[in-house]
Amino acid sequence: MNTRLEHNAEDTRFEIYVDEVLAGYADYAERGTVRDFNHTVTFPEFRRRGVAAQVVEFALRDSREHGFTVLPTCWYVDQFIAAHGEYRDLVAP
Repeated sequence: MNTRLEHNAEDTRFEIYVDEVLAGYADYAERGTVRDFNHTVTFPEFRRRGVAAQVVEFALRDSREHGFTVLPTCWYVDQFIAAHGEYRDLVAP
């Protein structure tokens, strides 16, 4: 299984491809230096493979690298941050 992660800035989402097929994404809205992650999708045929976790972690790392804080309005992103304390500092006040 070959995975590729991309930031699709034009569509304001982070994407994950498995064997060159779009497997899921994390949508966000950008306001100043805050990225509001509002929706995460994993297509049914790719569920239970850790796809959502991979794309969300990639999105959070990218946000940190580029100086953004995050607003985890998506339940999955919120739960991911709660379970991975190293990203709690990214949450916007």
